[in-house]
Amino acid sequence: MAKPVKITETVLRDGQQSLIATRMTTEEMLPILAQMDKVGYHALEAWGGATFDSCLRYLNEDPWERLRKIRAQVKNTKLQMLFRGQNILGYRHYPDDVVEYFVQRSIANGIDIIRIFDALNDTRNLRTAINAAKKEGGHVQAAISFTRSPVHTNASFATLAKEFEEMGADSICIKDMSGLLTPYNAYDLVKLLKETVEIPVELHTHYTSGVASMTLLKAIEAGVDIVDTAISPLAQGTSQPPTEPLVATLQGTAYDTGIQLGALDPISKYFETLREKYLASEQLDPGLLKVDINTLLYQVPGGMLSNLVQQLKDAGKSDRLIDVLEEVPRVRADVGYPPLVTPSSQIVGTQAVFNIITGERYKMCNNQFKSLVKGEYGTTPVPINEEFRKKIIGDEPPVTCRPADLLSPELERLRGEIAEYIEQEEDVLSYALFDRVAVEFFKKRRAAKYGLDADNANFDKKIHSI
Repeated sequence: MAKPVKITETVLRDGQQSLIATRMTTEEMLPILAQMDKVGYHALEAWGGATFDSCLRYLNEDPWERLRKIRAQVKNTKLQMLFRGQNILGYRHYPDDVVEYFVQRSIANGIDIIRIFDALNDTRNLRTAINAAKKEGGHVQAAISFTRSPVHTNASFATLAKEFEEMGADSICIKDMSGLLTPYNAYDLVKLLKETVEIPVELHTHYTSGVASMTLLKAIEAGVDIVDTAISPLAQGTSQPPTEPLVATLQGTAYDTGIQLGALDPISKYFETLREKYLASEQLDPGLLKVDINTLLYQVPGGMLSNLVQQLKDAGKSDRLIDVLEEVPRVRADVGYPPLVTPSSQIVGTQAVFNIITGERYKMCNNQFKSLVKGEYGTTPVPINEEFRKKIIGDEPPVTCRPADLLSPELERLRGEIAEYIEQEEDVLSYALFDRVAVEFFKKRRAAKYGLDADNANFDKKIHSI
């Protein structure tokens, strides 16, 4: 039965992450937030993903302060974040005490909905985060990392969704990070999920392959409850489908979002001004805005593609891009068909680059690739061939338990390591995820507070004398 569709707006997180490498500042967001709060969105995706890293590493901002500032302006609309399961917002597995505390502080600082996913769809890597969010009264949206392979089928995704529901998820997200979900497949998948689970289903996709708006429409016809879109100036390309055309398409139908185009117009104009600024400063690469149907062949997400291009450029091998793109599916098959999403996308992509530039497959492997093969990220969708595993990690025994079970609690040790820098409880979490980067930020923050030079060799000594 047809019903109104809800919209999650992604421009503050994935829209800008996909097109301008997550360089939008908090100050650029603040002037439009009150207007966005009045639209009637289901949620604003505003935090998580790469925003945390980018704040500390590139923008000299406190990501926690960003969240608090957004929450102060957004009083009526739910705030949503993207959370990488046991990876949190970093690139390795963290012990349970860090995961639990990060969830607790995220909700305490203003997050309503936590979208939790795992790069391998290994449910063991979501359990701690799900339980922690439930304990804090947050809305748990468990995400299926969508991909295509000989073992990934609509039926397997439905089984996964049912397991998420039984684990306590409040809603399910189909997370199509590469734009691989085509319209009629979306219809069939959503229909099956709606028959399998009783909780709401949301669809997140990217415009990379050019089919995303059609995919949303067929998903809506199949009964999807919520869809992700980005306001048009920062939509399409490697971002999400644009918000305004979908709202216009559904107006006057049983699927009407209830959002008025007039309410979106000032938001669109605001971000259009920012878009022009990003284009002028070359933060926005026009190449990311084009449709690349080869995405359906290589299954390479936009962020992964830009990483591959940069790695080849650094190696003086830019002419080998097609060779690398053709190697990616072969590497992915060798390591058990993981979905290509952070961090597995970077691991598989880097290995494909190594294989091509060295001229010999697996002659060079970094530690992350070895960890993936060993099982330190979890169980791959297809068991890795034992002969191949031995080639990569030798006689080391594979990890067969939940990887986080091998990790000791870290919070108290981390607090001690940065005691002199802590100005808020959340600082220990920033340090847990991005140690050296976080310390550099703490130094700059303290220097600005006391009018000191953060690079001064006597910096710490001066601080203690104040």
